[in-house]
Amino acid sequence: MRKIKYKKGRKLQHVTLEYTGSQKEHKSEMQLFVYNNEDVVEYEKFTVESLNTCIDYSKNNWLNIHGLTDINLIKTIGAHFKLDDFLLADILNTTKRTKLEEQEGILFFNIKSLLPSEHSDGLKVEQLTFIVKDGILISFQEKRSDFFSHIRERLRTHAGIVRTKKVDYLLYLLLDAVMENFYITIEDEEHNIEELIDLTKKGADPVILEKIENHRDNFNFLKRSIIPLRDSLYYLKTIKEDDTNDLIQKETFNFFIRLHQKSLELLEQIDSDMSSLESASNFYFSEQTRKMNEIMKTLTIISAVFIPLTFIVGVYGMNFDNMPELHARNGYFIVMIVMFLLVIALIVYFKKRRWF
Repeated sequence: MRKIKYKKGRKLQHVTLEYTGSQKEHKSEMQLFVYNNEDVVEYEKFTVESLNTCIDYSKNNWLNIHGLTDINLIKTIGAHFKLDDFLLADILNTTKRTKLEEQEGILFFNIKSLLPSEHSDGLKVEQLTFIVKDGILISFQEKRSDFFSHIRERLRTHAGIVRTKKVDYLLYLLLDAVMENFYITIEDEEHNIEELIDLTKKGADPVILEKIENHRDNFNFLKRSIIPLRDSLYYLKTIKEDDTNDLIQKETFNFFIRLHQKSLELLEQIDSDMSSLESASNFYFSEQTRKMNEIMKTLTIISAVFIPLTFIVGVYGMNFDNMPELHARNGYFIVMIVMFLLVIALIVYFKKRRWF
């Protein structure tokens, strides 16, 4: 049975820059948004040569990197923004769990995005990393996806308040979009649980038990992904109370507190769904036990019917000469009729006792 777990991969030194994910066919590309309340400029197919000329620190900047296969590009980005090699290694090493790290002038946040797989009972996993510096947010994705399409559209059309806020609010929107994937995944798993419960009511196919275990693994993986996210968001809450971080505006902390509440709701929902999954598993075994009891009851009734018949056959199979019935002209037919009536009497008796 397949078990979902964090991919172990080959062990790397802490500062070894090597992409450990599975999306190696996606080449690295960059996209840049430079925006404020008045206007927005979007650069597609952005190159590292344009970093100095296009980034405007008097405005907000969102640099998004799709694909992590170009190590030289990642190194160049790290050198330009003075990112520690340990941070770059964590970006490329997709086996790392969700974490929040605060350095001088830098807020580092990586997170796992989970979505249902279209062709199996498993989950699609992608690691995303966000780095916040003064005036710029850098996001790293393993591949091009549509997680943030609505956020880009908000920037282009000036919808909502994103262009009136700093990049810390953009970080909130990006994290919120990733957390929406958890809701989508849980909703899909709940639909699968309902189908499994219906299947257990129709039969006790061993494949059902395998599916139940697969979805239990999915929920455990979801839980292992959300718990460190909850802890990281709680750490942001303590930053607000200590007032020790200038990268997140005071009015923005409330949005991150909402995300923390969402993480708690997700964990509660997962616990509830796992209870439902456990009920499906118990129902499966109960159905198996019920069917086994039905089979044993049927076999017991058949045995009970044939025991007296076997006794009669055994008695007359001894062939003693002084047994008068052996010489009776209609002895065979009389015994057969007695055996038939005995079977009918036993069946009627069992029926009245509601043994079947």
